[in-house]
Parts: sequence; C-alpha cells; structure tokens
Amino acid sequence: MDLHVGLWQKQSMKLAMTQELKQAIELLQFSSQELASFLEDKAAENPLIELSNSHIKLVDSRFSGVNRSKGQKKSQEKDWIEQIPEQTEVLPEHLLSQLDMKTLTKNVVKAFHFYANHLDANGYLSIDTGEAAKIAGVSLEDAREALAQLQALEPAGIGARSLQECLLIQIKRDKSAPELAARLLESHFLEFAEKKWRGLAKTLDVTMQDIQQVSDYVQTLNPRPGSAFHHERPQYIVPDLLVKNEQQGLTLYLVDGYVPKVRLNKDYSNRLAPVKDAQVNQFLKEKTQEYRWIQKSIESRKETLLKVGHVLLEKQRDFFLHGKGHLKPLTMKEVSEEIGMHESTVSRAVREKFIQTPQGTFPLKQFFSSAVPLRNGSGEEAASSVQIKNTITRLIEGEDKKKPLSDQILATLLNQEGYEISRRTVAKYREQLKIPSSSKRKRYE
Repeated sequence: MDLHVGLWQKQSMKLAMTQELKQAIELLQFSSQELASFLEDKAAENPLIELSNSHIKLVDSRFSGVNRSKGQKKSQEKDWIEQIPEQTEVLPEHLLSQLDMKTLTKNVVKAFHFYANHLDANGYLSIDTGEAAKIAGVSLEDAREALAQLQALEPAGIGARSLQECLLIQIKRDKSAPELAARLLESHFLEFAEKKWRGLAKTLDVTMQDIQQVSDYVQTLNPRPGSAFHHERPQYIVPDLLVKNEQQGLTLYLVDGYVPKVRLNKDYSNRLAPVKDAQVNQFLKEKTQEYRWIQKSIESRKETLLKVGHVLLEKQRDFFLHGKGHLKPLTMKEVSEEIGMHESTVSRAVREKFIQTPQGTFPLKQFFSSAVPLRNGSGEEAASSVQIKNTITRLIEGEDKKKPLSDQILATLLNQEGYEISRRTVAKYREQLKIPSSSKRKRYE
C-alpha cells in the first residue's frame, strides 16, 4: 500500500447549513401559532425585538365610556352573565355522588377513590385489582369489592379493563338484550368481532340472522362510557391564506394578523452606536443581526406562502368555485417547478397551514393528490385520488348490503366510469377511507 503524507489544495462545492438558513427553514414550516410562540421566546431573549399584537385588543365593553340607559345597562349585565362558562361535572365526582358510603368500609372507599382517579378518558381502568390493592394499601378483597361497586354505577360499562368487559357489563345489565349476546361476547369475542360468523353459527347451532341481530344490538352500546365527561379544549384553526370570490374573480390574501409584528425596540435603538465596552458592542451586534434575520425569514415565509397559494388558485380554480368534487390531481413537484423552488421547500411551506375558501377551511396538504388516468372522453387526462375516493364512497353507500361490492367489482365499475384503476389501488383507497372489506360489510337478514 502506497501512502503519502502532504498538503494539497482541493476545490469543491457544498451547501453549508448556517444557523440563519436553519432558522429560515424552521420559520417556513411553522404554523401561525408556532410562529407566534417562537417570536415570543425570541423577544424574551433579545431586548432589541419588540412585538405588537394587532389582533389583541384589551377592551372591556362594560366600561367603554359611553353613557347608557338603565335598560341598556341591564341588558349588558345579562350578556356578561350568559358568557360565564358552564360548570361541567368530572367523572370521579359523578361516580362518588352515586356511592353509598354508609354501606362500605373505609378501605373499600379508599380503593374506590383510587379507581375513580385512575380511569382514562374513555372510562377504562388500566390496572388490575392486585396491583391496585398494593398501591392503595388495601386488601385484595377490598380492591375487588371496590371494583364491583364501580362497575355497578352509571354510565354502564365504566371501570372495564377491556372493550369486551365494557360491552358485557352493558349487556348483562340490559334486560332487553338478545339472549345470544352475552354468550357470543363472553366466549367468542374475537371471532364475532372479525366477522367469522359462519364457523360461529355452526359451533353455536344458530343462524346467521341470529348473529346479525346481536351485531346490530352491539352497535347500539357505548364502547367509550367515560367520554361524555372528558372535555377537551376546542382547537381553533387559524387560516394562513384566504380566498375570496369577488367581482373581479377569485382573489388570494395572506392572513398574518394573528402573528405578532416584529419591530426594533425604540428604547434600545439609540444604544446601537459604538460604545467603549467591547462586550456590549458584540452583544448589540449579535442581537441586531438576529433581529434582521428574523425579519428576513418572516418576509421570505410570506412570499413563499403567497407563491404556493397563487399556484393552488390557478390549478384548483374549479375546487374554489364548485367544491370538493372538482379537486384536480396536483403534486408538490409540479408546484415546486412553477415557483422555482425545491420540492422540500413546498412541503415545508404547506405543513400545518390552512386556507379559508368559499367552500370552507382546509389544510393546504389536501390540495395535493396523485393522478389516476382517465379515458372517458371528458377532455381531462387524469382524475385526483380524492375524486376516486368520493366515487368509491358513493358506490359503497348505494350497494346492496346483502351482496356488497368486492374490490374487484368496484374496480370494474370505476373502469366503466372511465377511471383506469386496479383492484389493488381500490383496496388501498378503501382502507384509507376506513371502509371494511365486502365480507365485513355483508348483512344477513
């Protein structure tokens, strides 16, 4: 092996990921809420950055300085009272209110409290009685008694350790339940759930219609008995782009009122001149550069969003005018070629972004779908996967439930409508729509 040690010059080209470039990429993929949070953090770190929230107005309409009549004052007081949020009852409180403490020992009540505070959002218990007894510091008998007390309360099915147990609790408490229901779910739960009914019918010596009756009944039960007491805070969507159908046609607007405006802090602007302290000079220089890069990154984000939005407005014009059924196939590569940017930039730009249109508010990602060839003489060369899925849904909704359409028959029907699509693609789209296979959709009357 010939090894040499020496110095050589080598010229090469490569992309250096600077801190500023990394920050610009991060800002591009931020949603409005994430960008606002990022700017607030930066403003806390950098004294040169000042934020102004134009969309937030701290005004109390009760004391606006306008004289009102007595009738108006009463009306205003009434309005404020109506805005007081409703007090919702939490699940542990609801369960404890039903418990008769006098008939139970102190340790059973202790175990019951433990169970009530360890139910998940659906009302299920993810801990067995042995473990619960150890943690709560009670006997196994007391833990079992507390569980029995819990499962006897409303809503029916509360305190179950599995879906099977949850449904069985409801069935055994319902006098009108089919006689076969408890037997089926207790001993043949998986076969019943997977709709392996022919074997079940032979094993239990019942008809397919009997099993269908049980299936219809089970559909009326509540698999999540605790969900009514689980109140999540509503998630509000803030659109980044707005499309309006105006007299001159469709117009695109950038919605940035929910993102704080970034400006230079006036209290520090006069201190930017060089001072004797070198460390202060360096600090001010770094923070000024950070401020400028943030400003530049925000402007770049706005420009990119508008560029993507204008391409969507052009390519999906029929959707904005007429609705979902008119969504055309479009890929991020096509958009990237239109705006002269990399495909990954388009992907980051549409991440967690929403557009408000005359048809509703949608995520930008919804406007990108693969193409399926067309041969129906309509003048269009391809249809979007969304159109295909809508057609599959329509065909399945109109099928005879006693003889549901198989994936092959669906593919044949779609081909007859002009879509060049295979059975495998139909199966993929059906699964994405969360529609079960034909064997699991079949009904036995």
